[in-house]
Amino acid sequence: MKIDLNVLGRQFRLHQVEYEEAAVRVLRSGWYILGPEVEAFEREFAKYVGRKYCVGMNSGLDALTLSVRALGIGVGDEVIVPANTYIASVLAVTENGATPVFVEPDEYHTLDAECIEAAITENTKAILVVHLYGQAAQMDRICEIAKKHHLYLIEDCAQSHGAVFDGTMTGAFGDAGCFSFYPTKNLGAFGDAGAVATDDEAFYEKLRMLRNYGSKVKYHNQLEGVNSRLDEMQSALLRVKLSHLEELTEERQRIAEKYLAGINNSRILLPKIRGKANHVWHQFVVRVKDRKEFQKYLEEHGIHTIIHYPIPPHLAECYVRLGHKRGEFPITEQYADEVLSLPMFNGMKTEEVEYVIEVCNGYGE
Repeated sequence: MKIDLNVLGRQFRLHQVEYEEAAVRVLRSGWYILGPEVEAFEREFAKYVGRKYCVGMNSGLDALTLSVRALGIGVGDEVIVPANTYIASVLAVTENGATPVFVEPDEYHTLDAECIEAAITENTKAILVVHLYGQAAQMDRICEIAKKHHLYLIEDCAQSHGAVFDGTMTGAFGDAGCFSFYPTKNLGAFGDAGAVATDDEAFYEKLRMLRNYGSKVKYHNQLEGVNSRLDEMQSALLRVKLSHLEELTEERQRIAEKYLAGINNSRILLPKIRGKANHVWHQFVVRVKDRKEFQKYLEEHGIHTIIHYPIPPHLAECYVRLGHKRGEFPITEQYADEVLSLPMFNGMKTEEVEYVIEVCNGYGE
């Protein structure tokens, strides 16, 4: 049996008629940029997250980058970021001239709340927390620290659509909840797309200007902005998927439950679920000390996997200037050397899940 890491076409076919009707509706409307579909999606997504406002953008990276900019964070400022994350979280900081200050992860692969305060200096302006793989970070403690030290709180929710901590959805804790709708995300578009959710009206209006050349009224440019507009087509398609997101999430959770109950191999460390949190399973990430051999074994049995992420940002070639060396963040580096994502996608068949479990349990025999 051959099993890919993700098969996007199956999710499309689950609601194919609705997607096609939405696409044709936009094509026939003759309105393709910043129109009624964007406005409707922004309203619907803000309500879903539990926030007053939403600003659609063309990517999750722009959502992060423009949020940092709109909060006035720049040269000379520091932002605390997880050492264990995708590089986009850090790029948003450095793109604005600010300095990322890395902090190790906890056992759930998210920012270790108990390590944050030691990293705060007089130049710290914000904490950027990432809800990695689909599970919320320890938001009660992180919110407490941000409030105590008068820091902005930015949430990177690129992988946590629908994830909840203690009854509150990710994206509804901080000054900015930043989302990616890249096609593989739990709420994925059919191209690049992103958004920021917030309760701050002034921040919301600033983001709306920044995404549209710094302009609220055409040709009246109040800010130095960019072109980062969520288009009508992606908005219409996202509205369809958003209406089915709860059932799509439940399907992923059922797959994860089967993995957690079925994989029983001492060589494979399964992911943990944090107390007070649910998990929406953007990725099902295991850890294996002999990862190279394990990945090769799975490939030989037709199971495709991927590593999220093999090179932590502090060791990325583009950040040599920051002066970090291997060994500085040992937990992050251990995770980078051991993590492996198993197949996890909507439309995955029962026999495929069972086959992955069977093959995993046979490793090392």
